[in-house]
Amino acid sequence: MTTRSDTYDRFADKAAAYDVELTRTEVESLPETISDMLETPAVGAPLPWDGCSLPESVTTDPTPAQLNAAVSGVTAASLAVADYGSLVLEATPGGAEPASLFVDEHVAVLREQDIVPDMAAAFKWFGDRFRETRGSAIIATGPSATADMGALVKGAHGPKTVHVVVIP
Repeated sequence: MTTRSDTYDRFADKAAAYDVELTRTEVESLPETISDMLETPAVGAPLPWDGCSLPESVTTDPTPAQLNAAVSGVTAASLAVADYGSLVLEATPGGAEPASLFVDEHVAVLREQDIVPDMAAAFKWFGDRFRETRGSAIIATGPSATADMGALVKGAHGPKTVHVVVIP
């Protein structure tokens, strides 16, 4: 029988294989935890959960110039897939996609209950949701990387580093 802890541990192991750091914290400590890992300037999208907030140093609803200057971006992750160490990053009206893709460092906030064991469970979750809402998402596994021209280069099409902050 697979437990919630087993699923978290499997996600943590797979994410670590892609150099993704995980930090567990309580909701009350979330702004301080995020603030400690950010490089500024930082942009982000409001977190969708009650009681969860971003540090004051994170600019939400950034201008194109603020987005261009940002080093870090903070967004929620709707889901994580333990078997792949992947995050599901939903498109949001608050602009989560640019804050997660156009920065060197992405900090994703994830609720532990939103870690599913495998891709079948992920498709079941977001398939129904996206059919109802006509929404979309990116499935991101680790930092952006390419080896199109030879050696592996990180940050070619997105963040060079990814941190995941896991809350209960």
